[in-house]
This record gives sequence, C-alpha cells and structure tokens, in this order.
Amino acid sequence: MASTIRVRATSSGETTEVQVLIQHPMDSGFVKNAKGETIPPHFIQQLTFEHDGKKVFTADWGGGVSKDPYVKFAFKGAKKGDELKISWVDTKGATDTTTAKIQ
Repeated sequence: MASTIRVRATSSGETTEVQVLIQHPMDSGFVKNAKGETIPPHFIQQLTFEHDGKKVFTADWGGGVSKDPYVKFAFKGAKKGDELKISWVDTKGATDTTTAKIQ
C-alpha cells in the first residue's frame, strides 16, 4: 500500500523546512451522514517527526483538524542527505510511517 504521507524537506543554511500533506478523513465524530447517523470519530491522534533518532516535532491532535491535514515547520541541526522519519497513529489504531531525504 502506498503511503498516505507526502513530504518535502529542504535544507538551507542551518535551517530545514518541512512540508507534509497527509491523506486522512479526520472525522470529528460530530458530523452526520445522509441517513442522519453520526459518523464515528476517526482522526490522527499523534503525528511525529524524527531526525537522527530524536523527535524534532510532535503534534497531538483532536477532532478539530481538517481532512487531509497540511503541516509546515522548520528546525535546525539537519543537513542535505539526512533522513527524516514521519509517522502518525489514529483513533482506530491505524498507522503510517515514511522517511524522506532532506534536499
């Protein structure tokens, strides 16, 4: 199965900028379907970014994050060619992990 995570990580000087787009329904548990039934909650609870075995960014999310979330942040200490590991866990126990080389 293809990863749900798309990553772009670019290093310029001592700062690395990371942009990530994740395909996920991010259902809050408050929305109803066409039959009037509540759609159960199904959203990413934790998103983690690791560089060189150390966490550089962690997000703890609830049902208020929109479908197919986009994240952008910067950190210091990486260089071109290094690997960045991205992973998430959702409310149904599903996970996805990918790695990207910093450009």
